[in-house]
Amino acid sequence: MRKQRFIHLLILGLLSAIGPFSIDMYLPGFPDIAKDLHTNVSRVALTLSGFFIGIAIGQLLYGPLLDKYGRKKPMYIGMVLYVLASFSAPFVKTVEMLIALRFLQAIGGCVGMVASRAMVRDLFDVTESAKVFSLLMLVVGVSPIIAPTVGGYLAAAFGWPSIFMVLGSIGAVILVMVIIWLPESKKPDPHYSLYPKAILGKFGAVMKNSTFLVYTFTGAFTAAGLYAYISGSPHVFMEIFGVSERVYGWIFAIIAAGLIIATQINAQILKRVSSNDIIPRAVSFQVLTGILLFAGFALNWLGLYGGIVLCCLFLACQGFTFPNASALAIAPFRNDAGSASALLGFIQMAVGASVTAVMSLFHSTSAVPMAGVMALCAITAIIILLFGGKTLKKQSLAINNQQVGDPGI
Repeated sequence: MRKQRFIHLLILGLLSAIGPFSIDMYLPGFPDIAKDLHTNVSRVALTLSGFFIGIAIGQLLYGPLLDKYGRKKPMYIGMVLYVLASFSAPFVKTVEMLIALRFLQAIGGCVGMVASRAMVRDLFDVTESAKVFSLLMLVVGVSPIIAPTVGGYLAAAFGWPSIFMVLGSIGAVILVMVIIWLPESKKPDPHYSLYPKAILGKFGAVMKNSTFLVYTFTGAFTAAGLYAYISGSPHVFMEIFGVSERVYGWIFAIIAAGLIIATQINAQILKRVSSNDIIPRAVSFQVLTGILLFAGFALNWLGLYGGIVLCCLFLACQGFTFPNASALAIAPFRNDAGSASALLGFIQMAVGASVTAVMSLFHSTSAVPMAGVMALCAITAIIILLFGGKTLKKQSLAINNQQVGDPGI
């Protein structure tokens, strides 16, 4: 039983990691991609924006499909598309073609992200869900450590096209694992309508839930700070600080280690502290580190090593925020967990795509734009959490007062 649970969680973790792995592995290849496709690194960064847009749109498509047809069948379709797009990417001749294929790659691969969140909601209660999300983040967190390092070596030894060949192979292996070892957690629902009006109604009902809105947008903007770092770090570390592709991979890995450690600390803290108590503290600390990072680069007293330390602390906060915000956001939904998971992912990736698009506009000779966007994302998240939290408390008090005053209760 324990072995089966481990295998299931491993597969769910790998499904969750498809997106991050597809993002992180090709980052060290940005300069070579720009050179081969006769463009600049800022233009290549738009392939990242295209990927985020694909993930955002794709998750909205898969949510209803997962609720109607069960969790596994839509996964088969998405993973096949991901594999085909990955194997096609090495043959592009222009950056526009690569943007298009990255978009299709994201449309396919995002099914793993939606399905894994929905299956966690199917199989675990709210408290256990936060712990499971922390465990999934362990697998996801390994991605930023392994992916850029592997990508750096692949780009240096075999060229950037080899990165996409490896991604396609990884996708094929995960697909086989899903087919053989992952059980179906939800039976198909023949009564679930796929008409646009019905789907929009489901999404509308989810969006009316205040708990979902507060924790989804809080998590989305803290994650946007992470995406700003991912989008801006190749330029900052390789062009401004002048490190090599391989060294950049190791820097990315070291910084990502903070995220992994934080997720596992979070899983232990949850035994004594609730998710509601953890999130405000994590976001507040992220705001502080974001401001210090911005001020340090703006005032020129923060060098390479200081930047690495503060980026590590900033990303570590995500290890506390993401698992708890995700669990709380989809907790109110059981029958519509697929739709809730899809909206959660869509909002997160839509915000992330917007941030990476903004980052692509900067071709600065300093790290200030990256740090500034990271700090702004964290500040936005704390504002949402503070005002949204007050609204949730008022609603909770109103419900409690109504129950006390109702003699029928």
